[in-house]
Amino acid sequence: MLFRPIPPAPGPAASLRGHTLDVLGLGVRYGAFTALDAVDLSVQAGEVLALLGPSGCGKTTLLRTVAGFVRQDAGQVLIDGAAIDDLPPNRRRVGIVFQNYALFPHMSVAENVAYGLRARGEPRARIGPRVAELLEMVQLGPLRDRRPGQLSGGQQQRVALARALAIEPSILLLDEPFAALDRSLRLDMQIEIKRLQRQLGLTAILVTHDQDEAMSVADRIAVMRRGRIEQLGTPVEIYDAPQSLFVAGFIGTTNRLPCIVEGAADGMVALRLGDGTALTLPGESPPGPALLTVRPEQLVLHESPGPGRFPVALGLALPLGGQAIREARLADGTALRLTEPRLGAIRALGERAHCGLAPGARPALFPRPDPEED
Repeated sequence: MLFRPIPPAPGPAASLRGHTLDVLGLGVRYGAFTALDAVDLSVQAGEVLALLGPSGCGKTTLLRTVAGFVRQDAGQVLIDGAAIDDLPPNRRRVGIVFQNYALFPHMSVAENVAYGLRARGEPRARIGPRVAELLEMVQLGPLRDRRPGQLSGGQQQRVALARALAIEPSILLLDEPFAALDRSLRLDMQIEIKRLQRQLGLTAILVTHDQDEAMSVADRIAVMRRGRIEQLGTPVEIYDAPQSLFVAGFIGTTNRLPCIVEGAADGMVALRLGDGTALTLPGESPPGPALLTVRPEQLVLHESPGPGRFPVALGLALPLGGQAIREARLADGTALRLTEPRLGAIRALGERAHCGLAPGARPALFPRPDPEED
């Protein structure tokens, strides 16, 4: 039985029992609009993959196509290597948790969880114990007879999750499941779903526009833009090594410093900022106008000038625990954000300082885009 009780301490990753999902050349069009453009994606067994991107990028369309609610115009969807394109949604063994939970308001908690099992024709002798097992798993056993309207948002989400798990899905799909929850409850439910996913060995796809959520919950992230996957990698890879200017700007906070690449040799790039400051960084780039993308933690303030340091005017500083988020501005008006230790008094607004790269920082360098490009 797939969903048996699990000890409190989960086993190693090798014990995961999930299924694989492959999307090959998937295309979906709505008239002249291309929602998905030849998308290729492989999700490993027991993995949580997040689809992350701005509204309209295609992430929900991709999820609904896997579920069978949207019929693709091109490509295939395979689970464990077998195509499921001709199967209706109720035969794909795909569980889905919607943003609004989609619970039946006239049914009790237990009836909602049992719905998929009844629709599939499971014997009554199996349905009762299975529902009881799932409600205990999501810690809702005492609330089995309540209606959804008598539950909190987090409790409704647990019911929706139990209902999705009841059919023992090969793939679990989560369509912005935390969007309606407040911040504290959202974090609790992220931890809860991650715990259940690990314990049950589920393969899951999470659709979200919240990058913090994707970075904390997912094993890998697919950043989508205009119906395509812009970059696929681990959260660390996506954050530390963006492969496009869009990814660099969409994930986390990024400073964009206009510069000119003057040359490259032996794996190092020589560039010059707008104020004339010369920098030499690891990497490769053709000569010409470029943008240096630098994370706030990759910048350091100094009292005095020095090689690779450029003058800045200090702006507002917002204390955040042991650090401060600092605004600064270059001589040409370019705005910067950086982090610095909050040690005693914070420098006054308008003071001058010198900014440079932190030791070991590896900012990303991209050709400067055409002004008409977004």
